[in-house]
Amino acid sequence: MRAHNLRSRLAVLSNGRYRSLVAATFASGLGNWLAVVALQIDVYDRTHSGWWVGALLLANILPAVFLGLLLGPLVDRLSRKGLMIASDLGRLAVFAALPFVGSAAGIVALAAAAGVGTAFFRPAVLAGLPNLVADEQLASANGLLQLVEWTTIAIGPLAGGALTAASGPHLAYWVNAVTFAISAVFVAQIPGRLLQSERRIGRGHWSDLAEGFALVRTSRALLCVLVAWSIVMLGNGAVNVAEVFLARRSYGAGDFGFGLLWAGSGLGLVAGGLLASSLIARGLQAAYVRLLVVFALGIAGAAAAPNVWIGTLAMVLSGFGNGGAVVANITLVQRGAPDRVRGRAFTLLMSANYAVLGVSFVIAGPITDAVGARWVYAGASGTILVAAFTAWRIARGVEAQPRTIAEAA
Repeated sequence: MRAHNLRSRLAVLSNGRYRSLVAATFASGLGNWLAVVALQIDVYDRTHSGWWVGALLLANILPAVFLGLLLGPLVDRLSRKGLMIASDLGRLAVFAALPFVGSAAGIVALAAAAGVGTAFFRPAVLAGLPNLVADEQLASANGLLQLVEWTTIAIGPLAGGALTAASGPHLAYWVNAVTFAISAVFVAQIPGRLLQSERRIGRGHWSDLAEGFALVRTSRALLCVLVAWSIVMLGNGAVNVAEVFLARRSYGAGDFGFGLLWAGSGLGLVAGGLLASSLIARGLQAAYVRLLVVFALGIAGAAAAPNVWIGTLAMVLSGFGNGGAVVANITLVQRGAPDRVRGRAFTLLMSANYAVLGVSFVIAGPITDAVGARWVYAGASGTILVAAFTAWRIARGVEAQPRTIAEAA
């Protein structure tokens, strides 16, 4: 029976255009996560400042904030194929230019430009996917695509740390540029009409946005994602800023150790995402709270770890909780948003969460400089525990049995 289910899930790979989208997503995601490590190491080496590392991370996510808050309907109105190719080519140009940049400020500015491409690429992929596959294969197609995303989180940072440790960040930048070129080639093989939804939002840009805001305010499930996950973002942002300091100063593990911590998180994300559906089926609220607690415990373990190897195991645990909680977030949005506004609900919630993440990046830089990475991790763990308690309070009453999770992945 299990073998039959596996064959059914993999049958969608017989669709050549879907395979092209998967390949593009893998190449683009690999470039994104390889860049996360290379950029942070480059800025750290130039400045040794938590302020600058926080500014870099903030620049990378700000475009996603503005996309959801102001420009989300464009993903439905413009050519999705055109948006994806332009996103890839823009990021290719950014990483081809980075080896010639001589200042931390220049790196941060180009990181913001790359963030614009990333902010458009993923929504265009998720919006276009239902047009590529048969209805009965959509759940499997979404699930496999999410698995590919998490796989890039597991291997991209490790590759970035290894490349940067061996030859400095410039080699990693060139490799990044190549990954985006590969992604654009795969996207170009997909007919544009198969990525474009026939259903367009047509009541006016601001009316479309207002409807999404109103839904988030009135739905308990969406409010849970807005409030609880925003609290998580405060802790998660602090971890992201402090991670390079934890690897290089606290553990003395260098660039490869930094990539290893990221890879551990990515491995945990894959495992948590794969097992989350069975946990959520037993009760959405309880699963969400428990996964957030696991997330917090993993961060606390990394704070106390004596070396990078124990720290990496702790980050696998934190990644497990994080990955499972992300799936629970998706499920909460599914249960709280009707189909006709679900895309805007996702985009608006992502923007709000990213806005809080940006605030965390700004705050975490000077705190890391003042107290060190281990204390920042400890504080982040406590913050995520507060989010778990908040989720327990708000999510009561939300249906425990979601629709197929991958349908909204």
